[in-house]
Amino acid sequence: MPTIRPQEPPEPHRFRQVAESFGIDPDRYDRTRPHYPQALIRRIVTESPGPDILDIGCGTGIAARQLQAGGCRVLGVEPDPRMAEYARRTGVTTEISTIENWDPADRTFDAVISAQAWHWVDPLAGAAKAAQALRPTGRIVLFWNAFQPPAPITEAFVTALRRAVPDSPFDPGAATSALDAYQRMIDLAAKGIRETTRFTTPEQWRFDWTLDYTREAWLDMLPTQGALTRLSPTQQALILEAVGAAIDAQGGTFTMPYTALAITATTRPSRTDC
Repeated sequence: MPTIRPQEPPEPHRFRQVAESFGIDPDRYDRTRPHYPQALIRRIVTESPGPDILDIGCGTGIAARQLQAGGCRVLGVEPDPRMAEYARRTGVTTEISTIENWDPADRTFDAVISAQAWHWVDPLAGAAKAAQALRPTGRIVLFWNAFQPPAPITEAFVTALRRAVPDSPFDPGAATSALDAYQRMIDLAAKGIRETTRFTTPEQWRFDWTLDYTREAWLDMLPTQGALTRLSPTQQALILEAVGAAIDAQGGTFTMPYTALAITATTRPSRTDC
């Protein structure tokens, strides 16, 4: 996963233009982005004290629909109107707002989740708003699908991105591994949760799984990544050509190891709840 160059502000949520660029092609995003492992979805459903879920940065509704299939009632909050409209068309009730500016209007939920989106949220302000929206002993679960293609494919992507966009704020070679990059997101999210003083000590969940990709499937998904969403068609084509050649050299297919990482905590009972 490309990370922000260290000379830039380290928090991804400051890059609002990137954060709200994923709706440029919501159909492609929803079609190509991976779902989340059922073991994670089942654990969220099991450990939530009830079925009412708030999905922060719900995008096209990928995680929301999985939770709905598990019996949950989901309200999405999404800052990009294009993504929100797509989620609505798929049956996810969605309000347009950043979570920092969203008004719960006295509504409360059993669980607050965020799938592949919390790094675009101010970690302290977001955690404070989540605490406000949660019922007593409600649960927050923030999770990501961490992934790293085989080394030759990653190297082709890194080289092509640097050649196509030498001044990109993303540095695809900054992290020693994708898990390191995502673990930094987990740590930052956990810090925000702790600093609200409204939650119990955060704990981490991990679920390993795999997904097979053809050349066509991977190249179809690649433009939905934050490092590419705002590039010109010429820049994207240069990167896709290089990555496609690397996949061809692997035999035209590869197996992606995914790790779903989650940070979770429950709200502390307030004195009025005791």
